[in-house]
Amino acid sequence: MQEQEKTMTDKRISKLHHDTFESIRQQDAEGNEYWSARKLAKVLEYSEYRHFQPVIERARKACQGSGYAVADHIEDVLDMVDIGSGAKREVPDVRLSRYACYLIVQNGDPSKPVIANGQTYFAMQTRRQELNDSEKFAQLSENEKRLAIRNELAEHNKYLAAAAKDAGVETSLDYAIFQDHGYKGLYGGMGAKDIHARKGLKKNQKILDHMGSTELAANLFRATQAEEKLKRENVSSKQRANQAHFEVGQKVRQTIKELGGTMPESLPTPEQSVKQIESAKNKLDKKK
Repeated sequence: MQEQEKTMTDKRISKLHHDTFESIRQQDAEGNEYWSARKLAKVLEYSEYRHFQPVIERARKACQGSGYAVADHIEDVLDMVDIGSGAKREVPDVRLSRYACYLIVQNGDPSKPVIANGQTYFAMQTRRQELNDSEKFAQLSENEKRLAIRNELAEHNKYLAAAAKDAGVETSLDYAIFQDHGYKGLYGGMGAKDIHARKGLKKNQKILDHMGSTELAANLFRATQAEEKLKRENVSSKQRANQAHFEVGQKVRQTIKELGGTMPESLPTPEQSVKQIESAKNKLDKKK
């Protein structure tokens, strides 16, 4: 009973934080969303704004290190604030994109519920926005989405492999074990062989080619977040790299559960593989 009450309380806190992050979201004249660093600092329970400023600087460095234009995500501005009796004065503030907020909470203390929930909120919303903001992507058929995400995942797996190598994952066997840890975190303990068997695949068939767009998106999210975690935490041993990948997989699984989604191992296996879709598309393109 106590465990059930705790779960319900945790869900209420999670929803409260989700609503809070949404309530301080703002839009500029062009309709672009942003968050005020001063407001976010209060929500994240920083006692004074000056204690939050070093966190913003770390986010700047992380943004630059990820290859993004910092100015697109972190912008210094001057805002007018009330100081009482109808008077106002200018104070320095920072406009943060959703991605910048994500970088900020990723560097926070996950033992604090507001930080942990912020990590979930901004991570999932950032990835969802990347996928859904594109009108072209939204209009794709399920097979076209599968092909697009599978190709993106293939690219990100290269970046993940490079980050893993820098962390001490050197041989092919090391990397297979590293990947298995990520799968086990995301699939509730199931490794690549277990997933392969559950999908009823032949020995030469790859599990990523036999996933629907939702399952592929979960794995893409796992791969991108694992790469960032390895770099952000300067992981320098294959044991710690394996654990980091497992933790990321677990976090993605937890988020799917909190959102009421279907666990990846329970999602249906499409009749056609991505390779078959790609082959059919190439034949069609040749006829045009």
